[in-house]
Amino acid sequence: MADAKYTTPDVSRIISDTFGVHVISNSTDGLTSKTSPFPSSDISFLTQLSSGNVPNYKAIFKFGFNPDINGTEETIWDAGGIYAYPAAAIQMKVSSSSTNDTSAGTGARTVVVSGLDQNWNEASETVSLNGQTEVLTTITFIRVNRAYVATAGSGGTAAGDIYVGTGTVTAGVPATIYAKITLGQNQTLMAVWTVPAGYTGYLFKGNLGTGTPNTNQYLVTRFVQRSFGGVFRTAAKVTIQSGELALNFKVPVTFSEKTDIEARAYSSGSNNFVSADFEIIYIKNES
Repeated sequence: MADAKYTTPDVSRIISDTFGVHVISNSTDGLTSKTSPFPSSDISFLTQLSSGNVPNYKAIFKFGFNPDINGTEETIWDAGGIYAYPAAAIQMKVSSSSTNDTSAGTGARTVVVSGLDQNWNEASETVSLNGQTEVLTTITFIRVNRAYVATAGSGGTAAGDIYVGTGTVTAGVPATIYAKITLGQNQTLMAVWTVPAGYTGYLFKGNLGTGTPNTNQYLVTRFVQRSFGGVFRTAAKVTIQSGELALNFKVPVTFSEKTDIEARAYSSGSNNFVSADFEIIYIKNES
């Protein structure tokens, strides 16, 4: 069954539930039946989706972490503060705080930068590091959605914090940061994502978590969205004191192409560890 393919299901026949989605497909590959009145299983559809076997359908799992949420709202991502987006497509500078993160060093050697290019299409590039000296991407990115360490030297991991950004680079840190790989993670932790051109995104699930050594504090968290050319507005807002809260959208929240999506939070106190993640299925628009 590993080679089975799905034909493109009709988006109107997607039915969400607390687990994921059911799909009645036009496929006759044995996983579903074009004549069956019953939806196929969640496991079948989601497994095939994850494997890239459902034409025109893609999925993204975004997750972020902010180690110090206080009384001012911040984006839930590695670098803290409110995330700033590029105003125009630009070549990104990739650098590290450690001189050991080089193409022949003991630390990280190559980093993959993923996002959207100047046409708002998905794009990725592998960059060979040069320590604290910036290396320019060949792709001009309008959005950076993720970065991760692909290869490393004898140390088996990055030796410093790795940055993707623009402007003057000082000791490996660019003036404007669009992605940060914190030491020890080898992966960005940013609850930030933008819908590619030609697609519509559907938010099915979100999770929020918090912890603090202080007592009697609460956290206010928002999922926010900004349509292309618009302003950020609240898509969902919750309050949590501690632990984790799961949001399951029986009717998924819809985002049009080029929409920016992120999770933000602020606290009634200080020194809160906050995490957030969300699951989105995005479907190619009909021509």
